Order: sequence, then structure tokens, then C-alpha cells
Amino acid sequence: MQILLLLLACVLVPRTETGEIIRGHKVKPHSRPYMAYIRFSKQKEEACSGFLIKEDFVLTAARCLGSFMNVTLGAHDIRQKEETQQRIRVKKPIPHPDYDNKTHVNDIMLLQLEKRAELTKAVCMLQLPKTKIPGDFGGPLVCDKVAQGIVSYKRNNGTSPLIFTRISYFLPWIKNTINSLQMKKSD
Repeated sequence: MQILLLLLACVLVPRTETGEIIRGHKVKPHSRPYMAYIRFSKQKEEACSGFLIKEDFVLTAARCLGSFMNVTLGAHDIRQKEETQQRIRVKKPIPHPDYDNKTHVNDIMLLQLEKRAELTKAVCMLQLPKTKIPGDFGGPLVCDKVAQGIVSYKRNNGTSPLIFTRISYFLPWIKNTINSLQMKKSD
């Protein structure tokens, strides 16, 4: 299987103040409409990437957990106000229960959004893997238009990720968590 690695529109490094490109290149505007820009506070304002997997859920790295979390969808240039952008507050960050912030084992987190994203040409969902198939922090590793991993560590030369979290391993946790939250919402 030929692996197509995603060249992200905005390779974000934690503590980066703006959406600058680090050892990458600009992509066609809105060619990655599932990408999410996540702003949060730790000791200061920080940013990560993630990706939309349901209208009201973003998948990212657990190391991106902070307070006052907001997601921007539909952005090509995060420094500009664009009509395509949707800013949505995070209702509930859900890091994997076995995440270890020292070793970064189980570095995966769901973000439940306060409201559903409006799906448009600039905002859409990225499919999760159905079976096990063998940048920037929190961004997707995409193979054949399916999210296979979440980037945990990257090489400095812009090539494929050094370490990533394999999504297929966490599918039961992702699905159970989303289903339980959606059932609570309908009660």
C-alpha cells in the first residue's frame, strides 16, 4: 500500500505564537478541510492541530490539553479572519484515561465541541480507519484519505513523523466515548 503523507498547511509547534509554516509548504486553500487549529492555555497561550471526525468532535494529541480551549475550523490562514472560519469552544476535552504526560504513551484526546460544525467545502470530517492498517502535534497522519495516526513527534527535516499514535488501536475508546456523550445529550 502506498502511503500518502499529509503535508500540513500549517505545521504548528507548541508555543508557536502564529500559524507559521515550519519546513513545509503552503497548500491550496481549504484542500485539507478537516484540519482544526486548537488554541488553549497552559502557562501561556499555546496551539496544536487536530482534525474533525464528527460534526461535534475533534481528535488530537493528549499533550494539547489545556484550559480555555477553542477550535477554529475552515481556516487557510489562521492569522486572517476568513468567511470560511468557524470558531467553536471546546465543551469537554477527553484525554485517553491511560495517557502518561511524561512518556506520552496513549497520546490521544477527543474534544467535544459546544456545538456542531457546519459542514461546508472548507469544513468536513476525516474518516477514521475501519480496520487496523499499519508535523505537527495533534495533526493527522493520513493514508488514502483516512486518518491513521496522530502525530506525536516529528523530524525537523519535514519528512514523515518519527512517532505517531495509531488511531486503529484506540477506535473502541473513541467510539465508546462519543456514543456515551451523545447518549447523555439525548437524555
